Amino acid sequence: MKSEPRVFVVDDDQAMRRSLEWLIESIGMKVKTYSSADEFLRSYYPGRAGCLLLDVRMPGMSGLDLQAHLAREDSRLPVIIITGHGDVAMAVKAMKAGAVDFIEKPFHDEDLLSSIRNALAFDEKQRSLQSQRAEIATRLAELTPREHEVMEMVTEGLSNKEIAASLGVTAKTVEAHRARVMDKMQAGSLAELVRMVLIAGGE
Repeated sequence: MKSEPRVFVVDDDQAMRRSLEWLIESIGMKVKTYSSADEFLRSYYPGRAGCLLLDVRMPGMSGLDLQAHLAREDSRLPVIIITGHGDVAMAVKAMKAGAVDFIEKPFHDEDLLSSIRNALAFDEKQRSLQSQRAEIATRLAELTPREHEVMEMVTEGLSNKEIAASLGVTAKTVEAHRARVMDKMQAGSLAELVRMVLIAGGE
């Protein structure tokens, strides 16, 4: 079952949490707020769809610490950093560590909402790619070692004749392997097969 995207807000300032919750809910987005990084981690599980709105300065585990912790857990949840005056250097550090954006206080509501929309779109795109990779990996697992070889050469741009010479087989044999590769990979064209190989390789 596909989980509904949610905006997770972690901020130790209660008034800020309430304000952000009202703003985000006002445009129909689901939101869940937390007063600390520890509280968030107690209820978070990997794989949840959405994005994380994170205050950079908090008692206990800071926003940057939480970001680093999630990165170690291989969380792909996009992070938006909320930063106060004087914290821009910390926000830049967060961006270098993988945050998708940072918003300076005081901020315009529409700027924040635009950033959240972008983060949610990014999350959806990443999830779609992840799903495609898993599907392509299943198809790749059905190929024989020789079919793998032929596929690699085909997607590198070699002709059937060149592949045949390289493998010491006839062009007709290569043609048969190539047809089976296209069939097993469910590729309608060479371009589609190349795209699958690129996606499988993380490009």
